[in-house]
Amino acid sequence: MAGGEVRVGDLTGELGLAQSTVSAHVACLRDCGLVEGRVQGRSVYYSLSRPELMDMLAQAEILLAATGNAVSLCPNYGTVSTGAALTEENER
Repeated sequence: MAGGEVRVGDLTGELGLAQSTVSAHVACLRDCGLVEGRVQGRSVYYSLSRPELMDMLAQAEILLAATGNAVSLCPNYGTVSTGAALTEENER
């Protein structure tokens, strides 16, 4: 949908999922206000309600890709819970 309007059938082929699965997910996205549908004949074309937010999502993915591994390997946060790390820090 980031590239424009799509039908559920278009998504099933691209995602390799069953039509019922894709329809359920699209319905959920529509109910949450993230996707809107436009009826044309017997087809419904779905698009993002706020396509301008795609740039922000892309930037968030870049940030997570750059820092995610560092966070998971961090001795303070990656292997112990934040609460345990704070308790250990307070005991020092």
